[in-house]
Amino acid sequence: MILTKKHLSRRALLRGLGAAVALPALDAMVPASRITGAAATRMLFLYVPNGIVMEDWTPAESGKRFAFPRIMKPLEPMREKLSVITGLTHNTGRALGDGPGDHARAAASFLTGVHPRKTAAADISLGKSVDQIAAQKVGNRTRIPSMELTLEAGRQAGNCDSGYSCAYSNNISWRGSTTPNPPETNPRVIFERLFGTGDPAETAATRAKRERYNKSILDFVIEDTQSLKADVGAADKRKLDEYLTAVREVEVRITNAEKLAANSVPLTTLAPGFEKPMGVPVDYAEHAKLVFDLMTLALQSDQTRIMSLMMAREGSNRPYREIGISDGHHGLTHHRNNAEWVEKIRQINEYHVKQLAYLLKRLDAVQDGDGTLLDHSMVVYGSGLSDGNKHTHHDLPVLLAGSAAGRLRTGRHVIYPSETPMANLFVTMLELMDVRTNDMGDATGRLNHLTEL
Repeated sequence: MILTKKHLSRRALLRGLGAAVALPALDAMVPASRITGAAATRMLFLYVPNGIVMEDWTPAESGKRFAFPRIMKPLEPMREKLSVITGLTHNTGRALGDGPGDHARAAASFLTGVHPRKTAAADISLGKSVDQIAAQKVGNRTRIPSMELTLEAGRQAGNCDSGYSCAYSNNISWRGSTTPNPPETNPRVIFERLFGTGDPAETAATRAKRERYNKSILDFVIEDTQSLKADVGAADKRKLDEYLTAVREVEVRITNAEKLAANSVPLTTLAPGFEKPMGVPVDYAEHAKLVFDLMTLALQSDQTRIMSLMMAREGSNRPYREIGISDGHHGLTHHRNNAEWVEKIRQINEYHVKQLAYLLKRLDAVQDGDGTLLDHSMVVYGSGLSDGNKHTHHDLPVLLAGSAAGRLRTGRHVIYPSETPMANLFVTMLELMDVRTNDMGDATGRLNHLTEL
């Protein structure tokens, strides 16, 4: 921990054996005259696989008076803090002479705007994704330049879709044309990355000690915590208590989830071909909430400002037994207009959106400078496919939440001309992160009408 006579360092840590707990924004971190409006802008991308039932996603009206369709209904309480965007296309997700493989291309092109080389071997080739363009420019301002997460693990090699490598289906973040950033699915690993020292040997030994004595990671930083509380004001003490309580609650939930997972029936016996790593919550919603809470803590403590998450891998055939659906998701999307199957897809789409609603509410509940974490963020939720049955890559389902500290107009349904590159949205977002680039996929310029008052 670094506390000077003037102020507390923004990168101060509560340190202890095997633990390095970052702090939330405190008044003591900057002179009082600089607190208002000092918050950074964050960038988050959430990918949903297999397309969406578009007639129950797309609002009938444009502008501010649109009605929320069925699938987006859980987001209605957040109306003024999000916008629905219609008309965006990923032409690079189309075959372009390469034949089948729309699922792999959908995920691969989602954040890159680049057409992947069709190969199931090691000679994969794509392009740099928008999150990594940002991370390589501004990621040095935080301890972790970017975080890549998923709610369903997937292979990184082999053939996953009609001759396309699994690397395309299971990653949306790409550091370069041949280097994907494999996402992490295990909440424990994410927690240790955020609150451990970074030394794997020390982290493992400390975790074993914590488990042996039934202690929290916060017990190892108690001396630093007490010292800090003695040096800050009442408001900062309250903020610190609320933040550390949230860290402890997530830690307990992870431990409980690990115990339940260890005693549960292996998912391979319930859904052949579907595997879940040991320690990952069996219940999808609990898994999502744990990861979303960890994401919130990471942003709140300014450990990173750039994140990507896959709600499931592209082409995922996982069942959603939590909501009474035992059929695989991908299989259902090839419904051939079977009304019963289409209804099940709607329910899965709604279930995913409910998880998104939880994340947005969590971000909006955390005070951040003169607003909330959500106010100072740009959160993209969408898919590289619109109609999962027809494998279409135009009029994609895209939602943008947060206002980048008031620079984005929200509370609207914005319709763009057909075939507008989705990469244009990313160029606009990068500009709001003070990142200028001429190399964002197939972008033709910025996306108008998002920032104009």
